[in-house]
Amino acid sequence: MAHLNVEFIQNLIAEIQSSRINTSEELEVFRLKYLSKKGLIAQLFEDFKNVSGEKKKELGKPLNELKKLAEKIFDDAKNSIAAASLAENKGEDYTRPAGLLPVGSRHPVSQMIEEIVEIFSRIGFSVMDGPEIEDDWHNFTALNFPPEHPARDMQDTFFVTKNPDIALRTHTSNVQVRAMESMKPPIRILAPGRVYRNEAISARSHCFFHQIEGLYIDKKVSFADLKQTLLYFTESFFGKSNIRMRPSYFPFTEPSAEVDVYWGLNNEVDYRITKGTGWLEILGCGMVDPNVLKACGIDPEVYSGFAFGIGIERIAMNRYQIPDIRMLSENDMRFLKQF
Repeated sequence: MAHLNVEFIQNLIAEIQSSRINTSEELEVFRLKYLSKKGLIAQLFEDFKNVSGEKKKELGKPLNELKKLAEKIFDDAKNSIAAASLAENKGEDYTRPAGLLPVGSRHPVSQMIEEIVEIFSRIGFSVMDGPEIEDDWHNFTALNFPPEHPARDMQDTFFVTKNPDIALRTHTSNVQVRAMESMKPPIRILAPGRVYRNEAISARSHCFFHQIEGLYIDKKVSFADLKQTLLYFTESFFGKSNIRMRPSYFPFTEPSAEVDVYWGLNNEVDYRITKGTGWLEILGCGMVDPNVLKACGIDPEVYSGFAFGIGIERIAMNRYQIPDIRMLSENDMRFLKQF
């Protein structure tokens, strides 16, 4: 009882904190000294019963801290020694609870495709797929690419063999050709998929990326129908209703246009992605060229239609503020876990 004072308890706390327990033998010595029924802490609590009321208030708190500290150090050392022993023996502890498997997530490109498909499915568009290795007819000729068009050159196209008629598709428009060849109007399809271009890889461009193209063929389809469809898309996807259509050129559409959505200039990011204009380019589009309709066996005197194409990586980079397109294909788990 003579030892039961605050200074003595504080010295014991410091002594326990400095303990180094690395083996089962050292663990047992610690238990016997401090935590056994005849150990030091049990003796202190026995003495505590005979302390006067005023002194109980002074000694009760540090005494409880001493006991909790000793128990914690004992438990931590016990777990550490057990884990080290298990690792050394390379055994399996079948009594341990099973851990939860990590939950996967959808790739940002897949998320964008699914969202766009869902938006257009509300107005009757269905999804159609096609081959990534394509012949010249479906990839170029049927789409009104003349023989001298630069897209046919080796610098833009990956040819699979020495035969220039077989190449990796440069757009998903090949699916549109197959749809027009195999289906009768009205045709209303979406063609998502991976495409390939023989381009230098950088933070803003890659030799492969994803597109989703849309096609609508029917009687009396006009440019006004195209504009209204794209306005519906921008309102649904971006929450923006202000778009502009700039004249452009594509071999398979006439007239053709690039579509920009007014993004705004609310912060530094807006200035960067719109190059200070407030307008963000999102897709290309146009009315299907009559030559394309003829090549696919559709009478341009009876039917007309529009087509549009969206680059998925560009939209994903804007949506999630991804600075480098290469991050979308490097399979870095630190990046993918964010989605």
